[in-house]
Amino acid sequence: MHTLFITGKLAAPALRQVLAELQSPLPFPHQIAVLNITVAALMTPGWVARHLQVPDEIERIVVPGNTAGEWNELAAATGKQVERGPADLGDLPEWLGTARPREYGSHDLEIIAEINGAPRLGLAELEAQASDLITAGADLIDLGCEPGHTWSEIGDAVRCLRDRGWRVSVDSFNPAEVAAAVRAGAELVLSVNGSNVAAAADWGCEVVAIPDVPQELDTLDATVAALTRHGVPHRLDPILEPIGFGFANSLGRYLETRRCFPQHEIMMGVGNLTELTEVDSAGVNAILAGFCQEVGIRSVLTTAVANWARGSIRELDVARRLMFHAVRARVPPKKLDDRLVQLRDRKVRQRGTTALADLASRLTDPNFRLFAEAGELHAMNGRLHLHDDDPFKLFAHLQSLHPVTPDHAFYLGYELAKAVTALTLGKNYVQDQPLNWGLSTRAEPSHRERTGEPPRPTA
Repeated sequence: MHTLFITGKLAAPALRQVLAELQSPLPFPHQIAVLNITVAALMTPGWVARHLQVPDEIERIVVPGNTAGEWNELAAATGKQVERGPADLGDLPEWLGTARPREYGSHDLEIIAEINGAPRLGLAELEAQASDLITAGADLIDLGCEPGHTWSEIGDAVRCLRDRGWRVSVDSFNPAEVAAAVRAGAELVLSVNGSNVAAAADWGCEVVAIPDVPQELDTLDATVAALTRHGVPHRLDPILEPIGFGFANSLGRYLETRRCFPQHEIMMGVGNLTELTEVDSAGVNAILAGFCQEVGIRSVLTTAVANWARGSIRELDVARRLMFHAVRARVPPKKLDDRLVQLRDRKVRQRGTTALADLASRLTDPNFRLFAEAGELHAMNGRLHLHDDDPFKLFAHLQSLHPVTPDHAFYLGYELAKAVTALTLGKNYVQDQPLNWGLSTRAEPSHRERTGEPPRPTA
């Protein structure tokens, strides 16, 4: 589509440079419209609609991403498609070049989310936890029972969740407990082995078959044979073991299970790794989802109890889509969906000292622009350009040259704290925007949205 990029006078040189430095020419004709306003972020849809002259050949208008308001007014006034670009010009190449394929987002991996210690929870708490898990992406809620105890209210719990339209499974080896859950609407039982397989024929639902001894895969054979003989639908779980307790061998058992049972559905309990490995869970969930996709494992069981694993459901929801596309399209799982890149950013942009100095030389207003790159913090406006690797020294120097009010000092302190975090972790800092934490990013109203005052924007 013939595209018109609109910007203000201050950002125009940077926009031209970014477009000129693209690794390959844009696959569509484009033009740049520099409007008579210094700071692009101060544009409003109504103001742009009154001042923008749109050539007839233009089909799409791209407006700066750090502007406020809705742009329907501009679309109505011009009859063109209007899109909001990225908040920072440094993101423009990626914004232009890495649109997800239209088919991206499909998956065939079921997420079973377990509520641990379910018998200790009241119905209201069970429903609240289940609702959170469903919202995060779970397909089925698993009620984790407690060994050695019969949960007499399990039927009420299952009915409570089923009344909300949610699918339910039960995690118990207690036949009486399982029978009550199934009568109330549970559709899957975790798990069955030689100790309780005789009861499974009476439940009338699908079960998960596991080996009697995880390290001895052939102990699964008799259970599968019995379930098949009685017509009990089942999926297999060779049991993923924690690191230090046979993790590598357990992955091999999944491969062997797929070889021996090519037509069977298989489940993996990924929580055995995420909950028992003290490491951020997103990468672990992504790798296991990739393994499942390649092997043909179509369901995973997980929990979200440990603080480092509390995002596991949402992480798996993203990972299953990413890995489905990667395996089906035979492409690496990159540059498709960066929501699992949380601690660091996909790429850190560097404007360079020359570009920052040039920007500072063109500023005329008193609003501060803040930047963070190459280990230093930068603060600049029409009167000064300061930089230091210590935010306290930078602020003290700034205050000595340009005293600020308490509320402005709080704003600068908040923004500098974000900037230091970005420098520390290898993230991009964009003033008045939240740091990008992937799927954990927290919405953050800009200074203008909070106060109604003009922002202190980046160019």
